[in-house]
Amino acid sequence: MKINATKFYTAVFVAVLFCQLYLPSFKVNIYLQIFAVFLFLFLEYGKLIVSTFFLKQLAVLVGIMGLGFIGTMVFRHSMVNILKDIFHFMKPVVGLLIGYLYFRKINNFRVFVKTIVVSGIISAAIHFFVIAFYVKNLGAIESIREFSKDNFLELFALFFLIYYKKFEGTPIIENRKYAKAASVLLFFSCFLYFSRTMIVVAIILLLSIYGFTRITRKTIQILGIVLLVLGLLFAYLYTADIKRSNKGFEAFLYKIKNAPAEIFETRINTENHAELWDHWRGYEAKRAIALIKEKPGSLIFGTGHGSLVNLKFYAPLTDDNKGLRYISELHNGYVYILYKTGIIGLFMYLLIMARWYIFIYARKNFMTILISAIGLIYFISTITITGVYNARDIIIFILGALLYFVNAKVPVPGR
Repeated sequence: MKINATKFYTAVFVAVLFCQLYLPSFKVNIYLQIFAVFLFLFLEYGKLIVSTFFLKQLAVLVGIMGLGFIGTMVFRHSMVNILKDIFHFMKPVVGLLIGYLYFRKINNFRVFVKTIVVSGIISAAIHFFVIAFYVKNLGAIESIREFSKDNFLELFALFFLIYYKKFEGTPIIENRKYAKAASVLLFFSCFLYFSRTMIVVAIILLLSIYGFTRITRKTIQILGIVLLVLGLLFAYLYTADIKRSNKGFEAFLYKIKNAPAEIFETRINTENHAELWDHWRGYEAKRAIALIKEKPGSLIFGTGHGSLVNLKFYAPLTDDNKGLRYISELHNGYVYILYKTGIIGLFMYLLIMARWYIFIYARKNFMTILISAIGLIYFISTITITGVYNARDIIIFILGALLYFVNAKVPVPGR
């Protein structure tokens, strides 16, 4: 019996997405994703064609991963930690390959968009099921967010569903009632994650779609207005009596209020757990930078795969009473990349973000806009959730497919 290639590769792609979303083990996910790549290579042996354009994108991430081996050769690290880091730096490479290879074979942009939309709808239905039957206190945001912190598959599905017709001329779901119902389902599911990062990503997608991420006099003026509004918002939040112990929506407002301090505040009392978690991202980044200063040579090539950050105390990050004194990953992706691969790796990372962003200056279509938006999303999210190197990142699979379709359809900037 002959298997339909489109259905088969779509099914495998969706399986990878849902495993990434719902399987908590990074190790299991990366093994499955590597298997998905090798499965494709085995089935398509002798028929594989990869564009030079895509290889250039991939080469930057492979180069960053390669830089990590320099520090590994200079400094002594545990083999277990070395392998762990290699897989972490390999993940975006594998993610891009899956998206690119699978949809190069399928070669249908509408099928790709519909795959994301349908997957997002299923994920939203699962989200509501979890909220309805597993959340103990619907009045507490902490309870609602207990089982899932964010879901970028649903967010991209929502934007694909709403804006596909604007650029491609036909709706992705032709029945208007079904399309509206799906939009409502996705919107409220996204809202109920109460995720600051999802809000930022949604804003970037909106601004990109309407052309406000292109640097012009008008967009600079709009950016000024946005910064003014944000300034007023934070001025209100800092003057309002919003406490950490508050529940419900006020707890969400506290998280927004605390966002800048969470990243940049580094002076904390490690014995005070509330203060520790409120400024954790800043503290771990501070420790990594301090360790770089102790080994000046590591500023160029990094401390390598397998290197750990000494927190100088046992942080309560595990279930056991002792906690962790040494950690491998950081929330601040820029410091993480600098620590592991040095300033050269950091420069290469910024380069690939810029290369994706400048697609906004290519001929305007849905693909160029989305790639540019993803570049900006990674640029901003890297400071809080490690960007491309986030173990739970799902956007990279979408980007891989977009990099195929955009090269097949429009001239690429900088080629």
